[in-house]
Amino acid sequence: MKYENIAIDIGDDHVAQITLHRPEKLNTFNTPMARELHQALEELDREKRVRTLLICGAGKAFSAGIDLEEFPDQTPMQYREWIETMERPLGTMARMNKPVVAQVHGVAAANGAGLAAAADVTLAAEEARIGLTAINVGLNCVGPVIPVSKCVGRKKALEMLLYGDLYPADQARDMGLFNKVVPASDLEQEARTWAQALASKSPLAVQNAKRAFYTAADMEQEKAVQFMNEAFSRLCTTQDATEGIAAFREKRSPEWGER
Repeated sequence: MKYENIAIDIGDDHVAQITLHRPEKLNTFNTPMARELHQALEELDREKRVRTLLICGAGKAFSAGIDLEEFPDQTPMQYREWIETMERPLGTMARMNKPVVAQVHGVAAANGAGLAAAADVTLAAEEARIGLTAINVGLNCVGPVIPVSKCVGRKKALEMLLYGDLYPADQARDMGLFNKVVPASDLEQEARTWAQALASKSPLAVQNAKRAFYTAADMEQEKAVQFMNEAFSRLCTTQDATEGIAAFREKRSPEWGER
């Protein structure tokens, strides 16, 4: 697929970088960009050269939300189809096999905040801000709040949803939205380092861990433990497990199979 609103670069380090590329609109989501991002996530999840995805934004912001130029004069049915298109990439990331790292600078607002929260790992620049801001224009972020709530919990998610504030990076990290906050000058290299570290591990083990985590997340505790134990026992029978243990014992770098 030819992309016009995002850019993709697959490196020799098995990391695929997706850049949101509407800098003149602060990378706000419109229908073409949302569709392209969803398609790219699915295609890269199938691409054998790729083990980890890295999402960033061009220009001054990660993503300032949804482009409201598309908003006026639609029927309820059209609005529902429209908002489902905007939010589809958020759900896609959780269903993917491969891990996704988000690199946040500037503003991550509304759908942009949801995208940052939906990533498996998120790094941010010290000057970054994040929030569910749609309430301030008479709308709300009931879609993006779903991945946000998984990070921050019910009470804080409701605060974010209802008040629409932007939170500074350090506070967002303490809330659980960011894994690490670094100076803006270090963000690109640090995010790449985190993505490369994931790509260097057994693809089978990483993907097994991600799928098991998301599947068990909404189970009651005993069923979740049983499911995790089953996932682990199956992983133990794989060639990557045999190779990883052998490499550890022999004090050498493992040679992982493709996944």
